[in-house]
Amino acid sequence: MSEGRLIIASNRLPIVIKKENEKDFSMTPGKGGLVTAMAPVLRDRGGIWLGWPGITDEDNISDKKLKELMDKGIKDSGYDLEPIIFSQEEAEKYYEGFSNEIIWPLFHDLPSLCNFKEEYWNIYKDVNERFASKLTEKAKPEDFIWVHDYHLINVATRLRKRSLTNKIGFFLHIPFPPLDVFLKLPWRREILQSLLDYDLIGFQTQRDKRNFLQCVRRVLRFRVQARGTKNMVYIKNHNRKVSVAAFPISIDYDSFAEGAESENVAKRAWFLHENLPNRTLILGIDRLDYTKGIPFKLKAFKRALEKYPELHKNISLVQILVPSRVHIPKYRELKENIEKLVGEINGKFTELGWVPVYYIFRSMTREELLAYYRTSEIAFVTPLKDGMNLVVKEFCASNIEETGVVILSEFAGAAAQLGEDSILVNPYDVERTADAIYNAFTSDYTYRKRRMRKLRRSIKKYDIFWWVNEFLEYGKEE
Repeated sequence: MSEGRLIIASNRLPIVIKKENEKDFSMTPGKGGLVTAMAPVLRDRGGIWLGWPGITDEDNISDKKLKELMDKGIKDSGYDLEPIIFSQEEAEKYYEGFSNEIIWPLFHDLPSLCNFKEEYWNIYKDVNERFASKLTEKAKPEDFIWVHDYHLINVATRLRKRSLTNKIGFFLHIPFPPLDVFLKLPWRREILQSLLDYDLIGFQTQRDKRNFLQCVRRVLRFRVQARGTKNMVYIKNHNRKVSVAAFPISIDYDSFAEGAESENVAKRAWFLHENLPNRTLILGIDRLDYTKGIPFKLKAFKRALEKYPELHKNISLVQILVPSRVHIPKYRELKENIEKLVGEINGKFTELGWVPVYYIFRSMTREELLAYYRTSEIAFVTPLKDGMNLVVKEFCASNIEETGVVILSEFAGAAAQLGEDSILVNPYDVERTADAIYNAFTSDYTYRKRRMRKLRRSIKKYDIFWWVNEFLEYGKEE
């Protein structure tokens, strides 16, 4: 494949536009590893990023204002933005509906939470068609198109129907479910066939790749072949060869490590130490979502306090909960349950000068997060299932004293890479997770130092830039 531009399609653009009032709109630059990693590649190769800017057509933003805000967001970046603005119905049925009431729970092994509405599927296809239409309009034959995540699975199928011959890659940022769970999806054949219209499919872990290949074999009866000794396998889809591999996503390690060493973060970390003296801090940072296992985490912490009285006054859990989808009843109920559990723990165990759980429900600035990462001795990362989990990698990169301990769910995607040097737990097993908290608290300095050094070395080697380069290198192969 000749070196053309890179065209990225994702649900969200690397900026967020918000309507403030009848006349005014605001723009916030995107955050996160994906934006950080893609910016230099797009700058070098040139390219376009397609996605939703966060507003609907009912917000009535003018083309002039929209362009002004987008240009401001990517000033001197070397690439262009192409907005896909949804109707209110599309936002509800494509994004909140099919994407987050069907694919999200199903792919996290929670089919009982799915809402299998046919109209969601129809709107999902319509939105994917809109992305494909814009890509067809903008792509040159030598461009490499990289589609991201579960919102846009159907895009390649729409592009193939338009006879587009470009190389098209896809990366799934969430887990891929095992066969018995995937079979519950009414549109299982269509989803698999849509994925096989890509040239390269990337998953977070070998587990996800195996699950996908098993579904392809059993549902579509396609033949799967290994390719040498590499990570890659390929599938014959009519006259095309589809490559499938695992590419564990990561973070900008240097950015977190250097940020944790900054003077401002050091001051914030010192302030936290001063306000919580003579205390081991165990840190949980989670988005409000039922896949994060927060109630199980709190029950395990409560059990640890019941089982090990020596933890009293010597350990506190800082649970940061980032708001998400609070307008959805299931999420409101989850928040209420979490707050009830926090209240029960603090009501039962609080003593003069000691609060067991510090609960924070808000988004945090980068500096605040880095200060908590740097100050805390134990990371408590126990999702019921996720694609990778970057919080654990951020904690390790920010742990510049290299004395932290990681308690990590065996169902986190990061467990495949970091499990050997973490304390692995089954988050459903409250009793043994409580034991893990005690073991982390009592672990000696040498143990901590050795393991954290290995964790940091692995994350530094396989950072976000390695991930991008690895995927694009595979994307070049014929």
